[in-house]
Amino acid sequence: MEAGMLCCPRQRQVLFLFLFGGVSLAGSGFGQYSVTEERERGSFVVNLAKDLGLGDGELVARGARVVSDDNKQHLLLDPQSGDLLTNEKLDREKLCGLTEPCMLHFQILMDNPFQIYRAELRVSDINDHSPVFRDQETVLKILENTAEGTAFRLERAEDSDGGLNGIQSYTINPNPFFHIKISDSDEGMIYPELVLDKALDREKQHELSLTLTALDGGSPPRSGTTTVRIVILDINDNAPQFSQTIYETQAPENIPVGSLIAKVSAGDVDSGVNADISYSFFDASEDIRATFQINSFSGEIFLIVLLDYELVKSYKINVQAMDGGGLTATCTILVEVLDINDNPPELIMSSLSNHVAENSPETVLAVFRIKDRDSGENGKMHCYIQDNLPFLLKPSVENFYILMTEGGLDREKSQAEYYITITVADLGTPRLKTQHNITVTVSDVNDNAPAFSQTTYTLRVRENNSPALHIGSVSATDSDAGANAQVTYSPNPYFHLKSQESDDGRKYPELFLDQSLDREKEPEFKLTITALDGGSPPRSGTALVRVLVLDINDNAPEFERSVYEVQVPENSPLDSLVIRVSLRSGSHVCGFDVCGFEPLVRLSEPGA
Repeated sequence: MEAGMLCCPRQRQVLFLFLFGGVSLAGSGFGQYSVTEERERGSFVVNLAKDLGLGDGELVARGARVVSDDNKQHLLLDPQSGDLLTNEKLDREKLCGLTEPCMLHFQILMDNPFQIYRAELRVSDINDHSPVFRDQETVLKILENTAEGTAFRLERAEDSDGGLNGIQSYTINPNPFFHIKISDSDEGMIYPELVLDKALDREKQHELSLTLTALDGGSPPRSGTTTVRIVILDINDNAPQFSQTIYETQAPENIPVGSLIAKVSAGDVDSGVNADISYSFFDASEDIRATFQINSFSGEIFLIVLLDYELVKSYKINVQAMDGGGLTATCTILVEVLDINDNPPELIMSSLSNHVAENSPETVLAVFRIKDRDSGENGKMHCYIQDNLPFLLKPSVENFYILMTEGGLDREKSQAEYYITITVADLGTPRLKTQHNITVTVSDVNDNAPAFSQTTYTLRVRENNSPALHIGSVSATDSDAGANAQVTYSPNPYFHLKSQESDDGRKYPELFLDQSLDREKEPEFKLTITALDGGSPPRSGTALVRVLVLDINDNAPEFERSVYEVQVPENSPLDSLVIRVSLRSGSHVCGFDVCGFEPLVRLSEPGA
């Protein structure tokens, strides 16, 4: 049986209940629907969209799906039309047995925001089974001096149908000695009793043969019959008697097969063959006969299959003692099955998403339900995940849990993949637990621009270089992944790029000059290189490339004039300026002073 649920005792989960309003904690609404059993697959049940008051296309947009308590797909939701349909022929007897009404509990789950609608489907019975007696003939031995009005219990028939389609009455063919009385059992079923109306006389008639008929309440009714053969015994016989009419015992559900469950005992005051007593089950269901075995001589009852508290919590066993003369007595054994913690909790996943985009707000990743078939403390559960993860478990209704992110994730700063273990543990002794592992991949979004390893690169190149000279390399990286991290570089009129691959698999460009440089024309130039990622839209990063052109001796000096004419006054003082001349070498200009000197002139730089 499914027992109570305890929230995971972590403060962050408690806070979650109050802080995050994007998910519906409580189930919304409670739908009650019905369908008749044995209808073809695809039979209409209800239009959920209309019943829930949802607009056109809302079921599709919100990812509506149907989840049954037994985790079987009995129903199918057409999100386009909103129709809830049967996904199979529903057999009430297989689904619920004799339980009436037959209810299938299910939930409708929807996202954005997450909500749970609770609902139940009643599977109505049709009269597709007839009453059946286990034995085609029943032999009943009665003393000829039995008093009028004495009642003899007969074995009842069984009908797989329920409600009105189940057994409603018993009749017996007309005769002067007996009539049928209908009585109610403790299990809520009726059984027939044969009541003596007229004294029997063995000398006139040794036996009677009667037909017992069981009728159900269908329209038209179905019936089943058995023969009741009555043997009239001599007045001197005595019926056996049990030491007690009711025996009570307990058995833990893990008791081994072959264990003794109970022992009954009956005595008979007769002697000889008439005192020999044999024991047998009386009016016992197939379930009783499949679970227990009785020793016909000793009255010992043994277990022949394992008990399961979660399926059957108690048994009522009727035992008949018959002496050698055919007279009988009955007693009842009440067996209470004791629960032990033999069922680990179950985790039933309703929906699961293994991917979440980084930077997304609180996002639902998984919806699941937990249950434990044990009872009491054995069936109480608590559910938790590892600490220090950016995820939360949020309890909802009907033992449902929601696994979701605490907030936006940063794939680059934290990690790209998380391994989450959901643990469900009960409070029984010993404690049992179930674990479910989930791998969540954080999908990249293009939230990082390429970044160069340096903001400025300084390169030195000798002038008069040959074209296609390799002058250096730059490198930019992008913290994103996939196409968002694939970096390309913009072309530039001064050089072209050749892509190379580093040891770690990253690609970087090498710079090759497209033209010869002339330091005398441009000793230095600056340019900006741009790196683009492959996102949509792309992001970019830039770096400054500063190129210094180094000089080589590629220009002979030249005077401004080829001939200079000057006049020098006589008697000019020594070191008097005679003329200033200049010469050029490329872009560099040198000046010299010509002064009077011994023996004629000397040169000096201006200011020397």
